[in-house]
Amino acid sequence: MSQYPLRNDELLAQAPALFTEEPHFEVSEKYHFIPTIDVIEEIRANNWYPVSVSEASVRDDEKQGYQQHLRFRHFDDLLTPQENAVELLLFNSHDRSKSFSISAGIYRFVCSNGLVIADSVFETYKIKHLGERENDVANAVESITAIKPKLMQKIQTLESIQLSQQEQESFAKLSIPLRFEKHIQINHTDLLVPHREEDTKDDLYTVLNVIQENLLRGNISGVNKETGRAFTSREITSIGKDVEVNQGLWDIAERIAFIKQPQMAQAA
Repeated sequence: MSQYPLRNDELLAQAPALFTEEPHFEVSEKYHFIPTIDVIEEIRANNWYPVSVSEASVRDDEKQGYQQHLRFRHFDDLLTPQENAVELLLFNSHDRSKSFSISAGIYRFVCSNGLVIADSVFETYKIKHLGERENDVANAVESITAIKPKLMQKIQTLESIQLSQQEQESFAKLSIPLRFEKHIQINHTDLLVPHREEDTKDDLYTVLNVIQENLLRGNISGVNKETGRAFTSREITSIGKDVEVNQGLWDIAERIAFIKQPQMAQAA
């Protein structure tokens, strides 16, 4: 992911559908179409700049390019990058499968991981296709900007909580259903294998990121108990599944924090 904001010509090259002037042909005449680039420009006007864009892979070729996921970073964080940065996440679809939504995420530079904050921690703001959107976008961006300090404090809380080996393994076991179905058997300790020296720590935030990286990037060996066949997991490319796993991991981390240090977790 770039540490510099993407220009419109770069956005066009990476995700042409951002500049689509009309919705998918199957939508109703009552559908209020909003070009994604218009929302991007409004977010830019509020001091958040796009640093990453991806388009979802879909089975229906006629819907290819109509679903997008963008990450924005605040001007202050672009000016003085830190180890972790709060990001604004924009999801959109022009095929009726979902409305615009804006939520918060945390980007960790050491491993290029992007964590999505669970709904229990931060509400997702829906930007409806019908009706006025200006106030919706402005209010969502303002709310995320206001909560930035609280989210950074929450990271510090997670970093201050040390986990025993048994607690780390409990975290890993709980995370398995987020990615794998019941008939898939894996060794949960494989999810705790760090991929860089910086991740050889036992604090809750680092463990969270190690598990997240292993779940999302794949290369985890296992066995299909129904067929007896061995397999190796692949990288998650689905935007929806990526978000589901991230939110689930954050929720588990929040529960662990509440058990380990309830007063600190509540204060954060």
